[in-house]
Amino acid sequence: MTDISMIEAARQRIGTRAVYTPLLSSPFLDAMAGRRLFVKPECLQKTGSFKFRGAWSAVSALEPDVRRRGVLAFSSGNHAQGVALAAQLHGTSAVIIMPSDAPRLKIENTRAYGAEVVLYDRLTEDRDALGADLATRRGLTLIKPFDEPQVIAGQGTVGLEIAEQAKAEGVAEADVLVCCGGGGLTAGVALALEAKAPGLRVRPAEPAGFDDTARSLASGRIERNAAMGGSICDAIVTPEPGRITFPINQRLCGSGLVVSDEEALQAMVLAFTRLKIVVEPGGAVALAAALFRRDEIEGDAVVAVCSGGNVDPAVFVDALARFDA
Repeated sequence: MTDISMIEAARQRIGTRAVYTPLLSSPFLDAMAGRRLFVKPECLQKTGSFKFRGAWSAVSALEPDVRRRGVLAFSSGNHAQGVALAAQLHGTSAVIIMPSDAPRLKIENTRAYGAEVVLYDRLTEDRDALGADLATRRGLTLIKPFDEPQVIAGQGTVGLEIAEQAKAEGVAEADVLVCCGGGGLTAGVALALEAKAPGLRVRPAEPAGFDDTARSLASGRIERNAAMGGSICDAIVTPEPGRITFPINQRLCGSGLVVSDEEALQAMVLAFTRLKIVVEPGGAVALAAALFRRDEIEGDAVVAVCSGGNVDPAVFVDALARFDA
């Protein structure tokens, strides 16, 4: 199981290959949030999302002979790109299973990193079964997107950075809002903060209709989403919390926060106009929660992780046209 020693080891293996992303702020956004708001822009990370951290951690932890046979991943795009680049930088091959309705930009970027892309229908096909079959037939090592200890460890490096940056800003107590799909980033950050900044509490943020983690935390058991698609926040749409991630998040996280697709799009626009960063809808839900669920947040400071920036241009243009920020 992932612990702080694994997270620190992952950080050592990653070294300077990952971007140490800053904490950004804006007086305008502070006023909207009703408190000091710090944004961790993982949209500026290599491949455009935090997923590169976990991918590098997992691929770099493989035995050399295992790594040479190649790796496999399934993802709507961000984990795909992270694994593809990590494999390329390690001189090995990657096969990526992606939903056919994934944003075209993410599919093209994954191929550009040298990966073989296999498309599937997320409404009728089981990506886990497809991945297990391919891994067995072709001798590939499956790198799961969130329910994998080394992936969680890599994502936990985000939490190590937040702990250091919050201390530098004089913030000892705050909610840390994390965009949550299967819960790998949420769990990794929560484990890192437990060890390094116990006054910072992680709160998962999700889109309405796909709030399986929020519902699971409330009920005390894993809850499954009724639908498998339909949200513009595709990057964080998963069937249910992970079997490994949920117990961690159940132990360490506060209650979940839920925002609408419209609020995620508006947060995208605010991130662009006020912070000059490009964020995808799924990567903006934590910022949306900080801005539009302010009454559900405690304290005079909040940290929001903008987890990815791989947005289709048409979606971004539409958001800019719809909202005045």
